[in-house]
This record gives sequence, C-alpha cells and structure tokens, in this order.
Amino acid sequence: MKYKRVLLKLSGESLMGEKDFGIDHKRLKQYSEDIKKIVDKGVEVAIVIGGGNIFRGVGNDAEHVIDRVQGDYMGMLATVINSMALQSALERIGVNTRLQSAIKMEQICEPYIKRRAVRHLEKGRVVIFGAGTGNPYFTTDTAASLRAIEIGADVILKGTRVDGIYDSDPETNQDAVKYSTVTFDEVYEKGLKVMDLTAFTLCNENKVPIIVFDMNRSGNLLRVMEGDPVGTLVEF
Repeated sequence: MKYKRVLLKLSGESLMGEKDFGIDHKRLKQYSEDIKKIVDKGVEVAIVIGGGNIFRGVGNDAEHVIDRVQGDYMGMLATVINSMALQSALERIGVNTRLQSAIKMEQICEPYIKRRAVRHLEKGRVVIFGAGTGNPYFTTDTAASLRAIEIGADVILKGTRVDGIYDSDPETNQDAVKYSTVTFDEVYEKGLKVMDLTAFTLCNENKVPIIVFDMNRSGNLLRVMEGDPVGTLVEF
C-alpha cells in the first residue's frame, strides 16, 4: 500500500445515493465494503463524514429563523448520525470501529482524545470522528484537515461524486479539463474548488497532501491506496 495511515473525508450528501434526503443503505454498504478492503491490507483508516444529507448549518436557513451557531451545532449532530450509520455498517462486516465525538455523548461514542484515537488506529481499528471540530463556523472539511494533522495521517482522501479536480464544474461544463496532479499554489492561483480555504490552508501549512477521487465507483479507494492514477493529487 502506498500510504500507511489515511484520513478519509466523505460528504454527507454522498450517503444519499439516489435519494433526496437521508441515507441510502446501498451506498452505505458499498462504502463500508470498500473501506474494509484497505483495512484488510493493513491500512490505518480514520474517517470524517459531513452531515448535509440531514442538515447543513451554513446556508440552511434562508429566512434566518435558526441562529447560525445553533444551526452549526445541529449540523454537527447530523454528522454523528451519519457516523453511527457507517460504524454499524462496518461492524456488520467485521471491521472493528470506534466513534469519537468532539461533543460529549457518552452513551453512544467516546470523547475525542488524540492519544486514544492513535492507539485505536495502531490496533487496526477504524476511527470515525463525529461532530466536526466541536465549534461553530468550521466545516467538516476543516475537521478532516485538523484531525489528519493531529493523528499524523499520510494523506487526506477526499471521496466525492466527481473523479477529481477540474478547471470548471464538470457537471455543467462538458469541456471541463481534469488535473491529474496540481500543486497547492496552483489551486490558490487558479481558484480551484478542493476544500474550504481554512481546511485547505491547514493542509498546506502542515504538508498534508490531498487526493480527490470518485468514492461512488466501487474499488476506487483500493486503487488509490495501491498508487493507481485515480482522481487528482494535490501536492507541494
């Protein structure tokens, strides 16, 4: 395997599959099976999942009925729901998993403790980080970058429904050009969409590369880990 310890970032929307809301069990099953393939190869896997399939704090309330801070905390709780679903799917197929939350919820998950998280990884357990950073105004992309740095991950794998980074939106522009590799400086210069700026800058300053790839295609995660040219690598 090309990497020993990875942070896999999944969007909440990706869990919807073909649905308009909530969790598609077929997509959840595919994700868990793909993750198991690399765990079985000895890769240490940590995961951060968004919550946009259930509730998105930022921009979710056009009429400003819900306070921004309150809305962000609601979004954090949505990520815990998704994390619990993925934990259950992984354990159903025999993958040892631990869920840690940035907000204390003793009945359903451990509090986030960096040393404990690293120990779980060393023992071959998948660690899922829920509730973002535990603070409003920060996205789950930022949580993924922060946790990746804290646990010493070799790379952030950003699993999306698009097979890499393009010079424009490939879903609206058929002539969009895909990058196989791109530097952090080029992303800034060209205004490419990879992560929110806070998350991206954290990775840049701490020298954590990012691979953006299509997680919805079964087998892609294993191919990335084997070093195949899947998706787009953001390097230095």
